[in-house]
Amino acid sequence: MKKAFKLILNTIPRPILIRLSYVARPFIAFTLKGDTYTDPIDGRSFKSFLPYGYEKQRNNVLSPSTLSLERHRLLWLYLNEQTDFFTAPKKVLHFAPEQAFYKMFRKQKNLDYTTTDLFSPLADVKADICNLPFEDNQYDVILCNHVLEHIPDDTKAMQELYRVLKPGGMAILQIPQDLNRAVTFADDTITDQKERAKIFGQYDHVRIYGRDYFDKLRSIGFTVIEEDYTNKIAPELVERYCLAKGEIIPVCFK
Repeated sequence: MKKAFKLILNTIPRPILIRLSYVARPFIAFTLKGDTYTDPIDGRSFKSFLPYGYEKQRNNVLSPSTLSLERHRLLWLYLNEQTDFFTAPKKVLHFAPEQAFYKMFRKQKNLDYTTTDLFSPLADVKADICNLPFEDNQYDVILCNHVLEHIPDDTKAMQELYRVLKPGGMAILQIPQDLNRAVTFADDTITDQKERAKIFGQYDHVRIYGRDYFDKLRSIGFTVIEEDYTNKIAPELVERYCLAKGEIIPVCFK
């Protein structure tokens, strides 16, 4: 039955799978309950995680309970184990808030927590990342993850993030990244959505970031730590939490 269930999930297109997951999350979590893999965000364990992917599905990556992906679980572990995010008073600005985090961050009494996005219904402030309605030097922490690859003028967006971050503040700016590429790739002449999805991973991505991403952030003024946190976690936990080995967290300071 478990094998048949996974085969069915593998045939469902990603947008439909996401909608089904939100509605059917309690049933799916119950069906997959086990002790092989654990979501560190809520501590629940499962026989397997769900498949996920746009152009190409990845197996065993979507948590049945929080709907977190590899990057969410990695970020949670880093914030929880390496920072005072969950204990010290912080003024936080969160772009395009992820479902895996939104309710938990909102409940944190130490956080003065604001969400922003141009379209998300979870956004407290509807705003263009290239023209933010916030004063300079406002936020202790900025979370802006898997957003910049959608923004045509990412230089302007980075400048705005730097402007509203407090001196000494921390911004975590995760992006999908091909570490085998030295240089970021973009091509605006590719307009067909299927072709863009094939080349860029999603039809609405405007570039594939390479290793030069970190230096671009530095050119804006950020001090950047290229945090390879999976190499600081025991290998058995990397597997148990279903993390992407070698994924880099761009931890940026002003």
